[in-house]
Amino acid sequence: MEKVLDFINVSKHYMDFSLKNVTFSLERGYIMGFIGPNGAGKSTTIKLMMNLIKKDSGQIKIFGLDCEKNNIAIKERIGFVYDENLFYGELTVQEMKDFIRPFYKKWDESLFARYIKEFNLPLKKKIKHLSKGMKMKFSLAIALSHHAELLIMDEPTSGLDPVIRNELLDALQFLLQDENKSVFFSTHITSDLEKVADFITIINQGEILLSKTKDELLEEYCIVKGRKELLNSNHQKHFIGLKKNKYGFEALAGNKREITKLFGDSVVVEKPSLDDILLFLTRKDEDRVSPH
Repeated sequence: MEKVLDFINVSKHYMDFSLKNVTFSLERGYIMGFIGPNGAGKSTTIKLMMNLIKKDSGQIKIFGLDCEKNNIAIKERIGFVYDENLFYGELTVQEMKDFIRPFYKKWDESLFARYIKEFNLPLKKKIKHLSKGMKMKFSLAIALSHHAELLIMDEPTSGLDPVIRNELLDALQFLLQDENKSVFFSTHITSDLEKVADFITIINQGEILLSKTKDELLEEYCIVKGRKELLNSNHQKHFIGLKKNKYGFEALAGNKREITKLFGDSVVVEKPSLDDILLFLTRKDEDRVSPH
């Protein structure tokens, strides 16, 4: 499969933060969810992807092209959807579209008209008078109207009400019926990713903790709950993360079958949410261990 996005041992160093040997890839036709706590390195990764900052080492390829050497050619083929409104508030939807249109060789006016109708966007309304949901829909309409092959989305559903969030997620799923398109979706709302993502990449303190298919994560990983007396050092080595209290323990494990074989019926084994996995992997306490 063709890699639309490929980070290979990418590092970027600041005085108080470092992105360290970041490696992951996204194949054409899929949605990757990119998650991590605040300050984990999500925004830095996106800025590198967008060529807004320069890496210190490693390689970033988009559509198989070097990100820095082919900046303009790559951006012709990318759509961006950000949490913040980057449009001129005094312009109407129509005027803003007319301003952006000349920047893209593949702009498709009929496609834009289709999204305006589908998203029920008011062409004559000023950007500053649009709701946050409307601004996000406009941003998505712009991104899709020049036949972008890769959508880069930074917290696109943050602060939106559930109805608007669902509309945006449905639009993404419809978009991915075209197997030529891919989406890189950075968010802290993991429930959105449970609905639409194919792959999940987790970053913490500037390092990639894992990058796997969502199904693999949710099927193979499990939450284990039991009495504290059941724990010993041999058992704990099977856990990725562990919480203990005076009543018992709760842990994250990466191999459901192995845990069932080890503990039998003496523990409760549950399917984790992405939130569970993220919290256990990024816990800052003495019981957190490195992911397998």
